[in-house]
Amino acid sequence: QGQLVESGGGLVQAGGSLRLSCTGSRSIFMNTDMEWYRQAPGKQREFVAQITNGGSTKYSDSVKGRFTISRDHAKNTLYLQMNSLKPEDTAVYYCSARFLLSTVPDYWGQGTQVTVSS
Repeated sequence: QGQLVESGGGLVQAGGSLRLSCTGSRSIFMNTDMEWYRQAPGKQREFVAQITNGGSTKYSDSVKGRFTISRDHAKNTLYLQMNSLKPEDTAVYYCSARFLLSTVPDYWGQGTQVTVSS
């Protein structure tokens, strides 16, 4: 078993796009629901998107219609495609994984910085 690792963050102009990735060991991607969270400076961590083991998705109102969460079990990778980025999307983005019998996340990534300029 291993930890989750996010990548793909960076600096982008408002209206642009980024794709975040989250990788881990195969065991983490078996029978897990996965989520993306973000935390802006001085603010609490907030939910962004979820994809279940079966592939169903859910989004926060603030990103609905702009972000797309997906997963590739064969590559042990979770993705967050972010389009039409806004300055308020600036935050550290974290991925998490929760086994089906767990009530709280079992794994967290270290985070990747996303900065959206005006």
